[in-house]
Amino acid sequence: MKESAQNLNTEKKGLKPVIRKIYDCLLGSYGPQGWWPLTELRESGGKNPTKTGSIQGYHPADYTYPQTRNQQFEIICGALLTQNTSWIQVEKALLNLKDILSLKQTHSFSPEVILSLDPEVLKEAIRPAGYYNQKAVRLKDLACWFSELEDRIPARKELLSLKGVGPETADSILLYAFKQPSFVVDAYTKRIVTNLGLVDEKAGYNEIKALFEENLPEDLAVYQEYHALLVEHAKRYYQKKSIWTNDEILKCIL
Repeated sequence: MKESAQNLNTEKKGLKPVIRKIYDCLLGSYGPQGWWPLTELRESGGKNPTKTGSIQGYHPADYTYPQTRNQQFEIICGALLTQNTSWIQVEKALLNLKDILSLKQTHSFSPEVILSLDPEVLKEAIRPAGYYNQKAVRLKDLACWFSELEDRIPARKELLSLKGVGPETADSILLYAFKQPSFVVDAYTKRIVTNLGLVDEKAGYNEIKALFEENLPEDLAVYQEYHALLVEHAKRYYQKKSIWTNDEILKCIL
């Protein structure tokens, strides 16, 4: 098995079919993932296709979301809140915010409402997501930024200039909130490509990002699904502190 994984570490010109084969294998195994989950869809019948994320709110094979400015902003909030925690905890924080919003006679996430919240109320609402003091300040900063953005699509460099927004958060915002093909690399992605021998263990974010972007069509649906599928696969087969090779992926791509 170790030799098989090492064989995947081919020359760059040979990587493209491997990257695509992995995608086809994962999509065939798990189906469309329907990321990014939205609380609005959770309440109106959105579903969870895989049972390892939130209970509802996904929209498998429907790439029209976000459809509103407030849905965009909710995704941006979620991208920030999910730093250093699980999505289940983020969902709790978002639902807490929804409860507060309902008291203000609105059920939609808007930057204006977040800006109007008392800082202590905001902190308590997002407590489940951890680092709530820091994240509350950064949510306010993002709300202020987004309220002035209007209909413009931000550049990645602009997002990275915002306090608290690193490469993964910036790419998540671009890919899911603004529908821009910018591949998201997270810890799960790195574990999988490292374990398969596609990159060195010391490979940085940009190197892994380039591995996918240089070997995939610039297709929004593919970028969204691939990231979500890697997360789903890693949750099923890769433990937090140790890496396990999944035979099925190797059978699929070798």
